[in-house]
Amino acid sequence: MGQTSKHVTLDLDSLSAAGIVTPNSPRSFLADQFRLIKRPLLANVKGQGESGLKHRNLIMVTSSLAGEGKSFSSVNLAMSIAMELDNTVMLVDADVARPSVLRMLGLPPGPGLLDLLEGNTDMQSVLLKTNIDKLTILPSGTPHPKATELLASDAMRALLDDMAQRYPDRIIIFDSPPLLLTTEARVLATQMGQVLVVVQAEKTLQSDVQHALSTIKSCSHISLLLNKVRGASEGGYGYGYGYGYGTPSGKPTA
Repeated sequence: MGQTSKHVTLDLDSLSAAGIVTPNSPRSFLADQFRLIKRPLLANVKGQGESGLKHRNLIMVTSSLAGEGKSFSSVNLAMSIAMELDNTVMLVDADVARPSVLRMLGLPPGPGLLDLLEGNTDMQSVLLKTNIDKLTILPSGTPHPKATELLASDAMRALLDDMAQRYPDRIIIFDSPPLLLTTEARVLATQMGQVLVVVQAEKTLQSDVQHALSTIKSCSHISLLLNKVRGASEGGYGYGYGYGYGTPSGKPTA
């Protein structure tokens, strides 16, 4: 207890070359799209969008299946929000079975979320402060044989309550497991203020998306992000501008 957070240095040039938005990257199509993506999410956090959202500063990024780009979207969304003048952001690797956030950022594995849930450490000891002033990272933590059970536990619910209330001025992005591969993502979703479901264009079946959405239909705010849209940028791929905003029943609208 009482330890200070570890400071890590992200190689911003390497991240930019890998297609990740960074503060020193030149203006790009991808950066502009994430500006559009984050704006309604931030409006809801500030109470300018839907009213009555619990934990409005907790945003879960997920997908129906693996390989749709949810982790890439989580990292870019966090980076984009970190460029805001009035917000700080914490990026949590909650995909404890297949953690990838630290690897994408070029960082070694270390203690984090699972260690917190086991009661082996405190938040300040596992948080990673970065050379991006407004961005901190919470790793998935030490591999555990009951990792999925820990993520769905009462300890996780208590931690989320504490995070939402202790850091009301901080946006907390959770890179979660896919909805159709595990059950813990569905439990996590019930504790989130907002859920962003990444859908890979021309790959993910509509039936899979509908099935995934049905598992989190109790969530008050669900948005859809279409990834790898052909022709969205010159000669390449992009993100869909549009969202499907969730109704109180959790059914996305057009």
